[in-house]
Amino acid sequence: MFSKIDPNMPSFNSSHFEKPRAWLPKELGQDSSWIHHLSREATLEIEEALQHAKATEKSWLQMTANDFPLKRHAKQAIDRAFAVTQTAYGMCLLKGFPVDRWSVEDARLVNWGIGLNVGVARTQNRASQVMNDVRDEGGNYKVKNGRGYNTNAGLDFHVDSCDVVALMCLQTAKSGGTSKVTSSMAVVEEIKRLRPDLIPVMQQPFYYSYQGTNDASQPPFYKCPILGDDPEFFSLRANRKNVTAAQRDFPEVPRLTPKQIELLDLLDELLPDDKFCYSMELDRGDLQLLNNYVVIHSRTNFEDHDEPERKRHLLRLWLSIPQGQRLPPLWKEYFGGVEAGSVRGGVRGSQITDEFLAYERRQAANLGMSLNQQN
Repeated sequence: MFSKIDPNMPSFNSSHFEKPRAWLPKELGQDSSWIHHLSREATLEIEEALQHAKATEKSWLQMTANDFPLKRHAKQAIDRAFAVTQTAYGMCLLKGFPVDRWSVEDARLVNWGIGLNVGVARTQNRASQVMNDVRDEGGNYKVKNGRGYNTNAGLDFHVDSCDVVALMCLQTAKSGGTSKVTSSMAVVEEIKRLRPDLIPVMQQPFYYSYQGTNDASQPPFYKCPILGDDPEFFSLRANRKNVTAAQRDFPEVPRLTPKQIELLDLLDELLPDDKFCYSMELDRGDLQLLNNYVVIHSRTNFEDHDEPERKRHLLRLWLSIPQGQRLPPLWKEYFGGVEAGSVRGGVRGSQITDEFLAYERRQAANLGMSLNQQN
């Protein structure tokens, strides 16, 4: 399957295309416009950028896009892929990164270099890391302060704390680890049909645990409605595991109402339903890009190969991008910036450095994005 976008097109501006819309799995199976393939020219140009970046000997946070310079074919391929996440299905699968001939460190540098060209990376955990290894490191998922990325567990449906999450697949599992994506918009349309009385409930504040990823100046929980109320831009944020954790760990958090529990139960029923949920197997060299405001995702549990070098391994970047949509005002407590094209999201953790803050400022300025330094 190949992208329907003309590879010779000089540029791709998402403002010329439709906004994200509701979709069903059947459409994704029949329309391959969301699946792009790197051309040979683009691949060679990415590898040229990799060699240039290595020669600079700079740390990640000292680098700019000039240190990972993408020539025409590579630049167009990357820009198109990220722009597509802001239209239609709200996602893109970019295939063909030659990870089989890269070291893991080279793959990390490529993933970081791509991010330098399109957005501002967000910190992802209590260690304030800007890239996470998604692999089984013996972590526990449904425990206090548990996260999913360092386990082999199947995950609840959730969204990440950024405009776009980028997952680069280096190794696949022996079995399992299937990626699952659902259109948040389609599920909300179904709730409007089945239980219209629950739509106002979705727009009430829900309280979430930070799972230990807050910094010392923040409380250990935050509130955010599940469904945004912006009349122009759809946005949904859901993560029942962290709602449950807030109820369990913080008695000062308001208790869920019966209607809120009904809503969460209905979401648990609809999100994995084959009527709405599309399953895909990520291959080595795939880069999966998801718009977190209109696509909600999960994965199945997995079994690894015995050989350490063959164990399932993905690289995760959380990115704010200039094309990012406006967010509802009530989301500001969690995201920081809600204006279109602002730097927002991420979890600050406890190890934010001056180097990271300088990187944020520099990237925001280079990309013309607004930055609230208290994000």
